[in-house]
Amino acid sequence: MLKWLSIITVLALAAGIAVGAMVGATGNAALAGFLTEVEYIGALWLNLLRMTVVPLVFSLLVTGVASVANAASTGRLAARSLGVFGVLLLSATAFACIAFPAILVLWPVDQTAASTFIAGAGDAPVTPASPPTIGAWFAALAPGNPIAAAAEGAILPLVVFALFFGFAATRLPAAQRDPMVGFFRAVADTMIVIVRWVLLAAPIGVFALALGVGLTAGVGIVGLIAQYIVIVSVVTAAIVPIAFLFAILWGRVGVAKFANATAPVLAVAISSRSSLASLPLMVERSRDALDVPERVANIVLPLAVAVFRMTSPVANLGVVFFCAAVFGVDLTLDKIVVGGLVAIAISIGSVGLPGEISFVASVAPISMAMGVPIELLGILVAVESVPDIFRTVGNVSGDMAATVIAAKGQKANPETAASSPEAASA
Repeated sequence: MLKWLSIITVLALAAGIAVGAMVGATGNAALAGFLTEVEYIGALWLNLLRMTVVPLVFSLLVTGVASVANAASTGRLAARSLGVFGVLLLSATAFACIAFPAILVLWPVDQTAASTFIAGAGDAPVTPASPPTIGAWFAALAPGNPIAAAAEGAILPLVVFALFFGFAATRLPAAQRDPMVGFFRAVADTMIVIVRWVLLAAPIGVFALALGVGLTAGVGIVGLIAQYIVIVSVVTAAIVPIAFLFAILWGRVGVAKFANATAPVLAVAISSRSSLASLPLMVERSRDALDVPERVANIVLPLAVAVFRMTSPVANLGVVFFCAAVFGVDLTLDKIVVGGLVAIAISIGSVGLPGEISFVASVAPISMAMGVPIELLGILVAVESVPDIFRTVGNVSGDMAATVIAAKGQKANPETAASSPEAASA
């Protein structure tokens, strides 16, 4: 269903741009006015996606942090795994913060196409505010009023509050904590249902948005979208060799052995675009091809699928960097650092679903924290199915690498070893 919806949405995007460009070429004011009114349908569709962002992000972070803290309490292996996840996430995020600006310098956005898109979006010119001082930024991390922060779209203070809330929840007795975490999990699941409903109308919403873009920008916007797909896909795909490098250098596994173990998993990841769907094969290949003890694979891999997505900060930051280039927003070092931290926090609570479903909910908070407009997201979600392939491939590569690293020095199940003939004779 989602595969066909993605195809139809891409076709709707192309059709909207084409129809808008043709009407713009005719110079017919009446038709142009009609298309402008139709474009409000796209604005409505984008607002329906936006309305889920704050409750979804808050709920996912609370449940995600609670899951991480609970996992850490289960033993040294889980805690070690979480440490490995943290190192890999920080490394991937740092790579993204360096790679995307460098590529956009080498292959800059066409400012003519960018300016016509901004005009087609119908917004006022983007005039980014001056960055705050370090002291003012630090003081603003804690929201004086979390509800006001949510209403104003101040995502970074809201993320900080959600992290504190989630960690504080782990200190409560289980009788109090479990119902509350269950409530926020239900809220997150409800928001996902709403997103699914809204995405069913994606062809209509994207078509309406694309009409305005095509009317103003013509077919020149096609090159802009193609550039976005290539840049985000290439940098996200680079996480695969980075994961291999970590497995080889830190996990002490041979490159041929690791490649042979991950090849079938990558094939499933490409076809399914789901880390969860790849989990059974990841467990099997880790045990049989990488000699990971069964108890290690059974703990680390489900935990990885639940809370560790190595490409999530990379791809999400790529979207924001590209949107910033289109809108002419200057991303200073402090904004990049803030965006990287928010991207890591969002990745912990993000849902393991195809990218079209979680796209806006994952990217919008980072954009808002970095001061980048989010109007382009309604168009980019139409082509998310392509970068999403590389998201999943990078994620499962990171999962396999993290499992090998966490398993280093681990022996077979202690109970099994104790009952072996060698142990009995001893």
